[in-house]
Amino acid sequence: MTESEMLQAVPIGATTPTLVSVEDHPPARMASRPAIAGWLLFDWACQPFFTLVTTFVFAPYFAASLAPDPVTGQSLWGFATAAAGLCLAFLSPVLGAVADATGPKKPWIATCGLVVFISSFALWFAAPGQAYAIPIALAGFAVGTIAVEVAAVFNNAMIPRLVPPQYYGRLSGTGWAIGYFGGLVSLVIVLGFLAADATTGRTIVGFLPLFGLDPASMEGDRVTGPFSALWFLVFIMPLFLFTPDIARSGLSLRDAIRRGVSQLKNTIADARRHHSVGRFLLANMVYQDALVALFAFGGIYGAGVFGWRAMELGIFGIMLTVTGTFGALIGGALDDRFGAKPVILGAISVLALVSLGILSLGNDHVLFVIPTAPPAGGLYDSTPERLFLALGLFIGAVAGPLQASSRSLLARLVPPAEAGRYFGLLALSGKVTSFLAPLTVAVATSLFQTQAAGPAVLIVFFCAGGLLLSGVKKV
Repeated sequence: MTESEMLQAVPIGATTPTLVSVEDHPPARMASRPAIAGWLLFDWACQPFFTLVTTFVFAPYFAASLAPDPVTGQSLWGFATAAAGLCLAFLSPVLGAVADATGPKKPWIATCGLVVFISSFALWFAAPGQAYAIPIALAGFAVGTIAVEVAAVFNNAMIPRLVPPQYYGRLSGTGWAIGYFGGLVSLVIVLGFLAADATTGRTIVGFLPLFGLDPASMEGDRVTGPFSALWFLVFIMPLFLFTPDIARSGLSLRDAIRRGVSQLKNTIADARRHHSVGRFLLANMVYQDALVALFAFGGIYGAGVFGWRAMELGIFGIMLTVTGTFGALIGGALDDRFGAKPVILGAISVLALVSLGILSLGNDHVLFVIPTAPPAGGLYDSTPERLFLALGLFIGAVAGPLQASSRSLLARLVPPAEAGRYFGLLALSGKVTSFLAPLTVAVATSLFQTQAAGPAVLIVFFCAGGLLLSGVKKV
């Protein structure tokens, strides 16, 4: 079935309700194209925050221009990422359970969206030399991360009401691909027309920045916050206009909290008795944690080790998002054909090898000990830089399939009639330890005073996640 046919023909409510049922028998009507398109655009709306703020523009700006030095910048960014993950570990399951008990997901997405908007806008005020610039940057990033990730929990909970299980892989892959493409478009806009090099005063395509943005005060880098906020506001609207929500349960907030948390405990107990489900959720905690950290530190690593600025990081980000878009689409098709587990294991293996490859690179060497000629000042003109660029493209190609297939694997592990409530548990497993890898990277970087500590830690996490997943029964 083609994507167009899937958009026309998939029914809403093909599985039972989410974590706590508010409708024992969801309507059997067909989902409209606008309904599924609105859901898919959620990833498009959120992605600039991850692409521009978390990875390729604002994070390197923070490490290179706000923090005292790149090592301190990576360490501080790591602690902020860990703090956000720790908050998510507590908030996601509780808020998810309450939202499922009350019914509708859109009010929760709207509330989180408002927080994303405000915290993203605050990043504009993190200017070099300004008082409290570092706390503003870290707080805006951390709070925005919490809000956008919690919103994603509620958005993912809509999946069982949009497509039957046999299309989970394709729907998830399409969502991730659209998100990556949104990140690509936003990155091209920012780097091509807004963010300029402080030395030349020009963007990567040679233009003066629009709106008179001052390169000397890094306004082009800081504008990624307001830009991400406005982008989210515009493109989240189709979800609210066209995608159907669940009816209200009529429960009071107090009763919803009590009922939701009780059902969450029951679901966790059920998962522990189901060996494959419990093992998969544990594996998901580990490798998703590592992936969060890998994206959080990718741009910072390039800026700190190789001295990459806006042009190098921008082109790197554009190339990575292109491979990510195609990777997510191809991964979704492979998922439906061969199963989610082989796709996930393949992606984890690639990411572990990529982390090892990054660890082996330095400004003047490759493969740990092989010396290389120093850079001559051109674009990616040293061997270590070109290898780092190639490794980054592999990250983009497999990250989307890893995350999309994680959602579809659960649908294959549990009975279709119970898929809804387990999706809530999948969200929990992806967040409950999401602070651990970033925190470990931050501590190791601070302890050993080298950015190489980051990829060394992530190798361990990816290998552990792969070993845990290998014990899950083949599906």
